[in-house]
Amino acid sequence: MLVVKNLSLSFKMYDKGFRQRTVETIKDISLSVTEGEVVAIIGSSGSGKSLLAHAMFGILPNNAIVNGEMYFNNKLMTQEYIKSIRGKEMALVPQSVTYFDQLMPIGKQILENNVTKEAQRKAFKRYGLTLEDEKLYPYELSGGMARRALISTAVASGAKLIVADEPTPGLSEELGKEVLQNFKELADEGCGVLLITHDIDLALQFSDRIYIFYDGTVVDHIKTEHFLSGNIIGEYAKALYHALPQNGFSL
Repeated sequence: MLVVKNLSLSFKMYDKGFRQRTVETIKDISLSVTEGEVVAIIGSSGSGKSLLAHAMFGILPNNAIVNGEMYFNNKLMTQEYIKSIRGKEMALVPQSVTYFDQLMPIGKQILENNVTKEAQRKAFKRYGLTLEDEKLYPYELSGGMARRALISTAVASGAKLIVADEPTPGLSEELGKEVLQNFKELADEGCGVLLITHDIDLALQFSDRIYIFYDGTVVDHIKTEHFLSGNIIGEYAKALYHALPQNGFSL
């Protein structure tokens, strides 16, 4: 479904002396997501996780330089192709709730993405949002409600690939687990889900495979069941495994 090959991302910037320099943020990464699985990308803030999602959806700033290849359903993801499938075949749950237009009710915003009223209301109901909530403006929503509305937008689109960038902040632990369980159910129905998170515990509970990001690179790739059992080859993944509370912080 999704294949990323040798992707690198850098930005042209100017220092205090107005000299141009290039800063590399993602370095030669490769990964894949197939139908019917949840793949997690875990790593600390600043490791390049969200930038990968932005590259996939063609929403990088103009000073970005992208090298490498990305494929969706075996087709090269050119900017033109990305625009044609964005919000339709693949949907993003963005990290920031500021993606909403503050001057338009959230229900209307979702319908503007070629989503039917039935699909929108089904998604709202799934995530505990009411008919009255449709009429609210983004600034009237609590953080948790805004997060659920963003998730509803992606789910209502009927996309075959959902990229969820830190979908659980602002949600209770119970609701966070429910959201990820819903993603797991979507995968069971044939979708592919790419979960970007720094919450290792949630990633381990709901993913099939894990990519570990560090400083803009993929330092390890492992099946979740192997990680949980301690059947680990990569040194970075081993260190992460032993650093977890349930493993006694045994670095």
